[in-house]
Amino acid sequence: MKLTMGKAGGRYIVSDVSLRKDTENRLEALGLISGSYVEIISRKHSGTMIIRIRGTRFAIGKDIADGIIVEGDNADDRDKR
Repeated sequence: MKLTMGKAGGRYIVSDVSLRKDTENRLEALGLISGSYVEIISRKHSGTMIIRIRGTRFAIGKDIADGIIVEGDNADDRDKR
């Protein structure tokens, strides 16, 4: 699913990043790569999000969030067993 479909407070695993090459390179330098964890701290109605990558918070716009494909972490499911 696209990161824009995630919920505030959710933790997700990045499975793919499909953006302009310069944007992908910048996100990679910040630690957002396939297999990394991303947490949605908050989101606005406009689509802007505050996310956490490797302990650092970043603001990203809807266009960038749409290009980040994630999967659920399922940590909550493991904790319930």
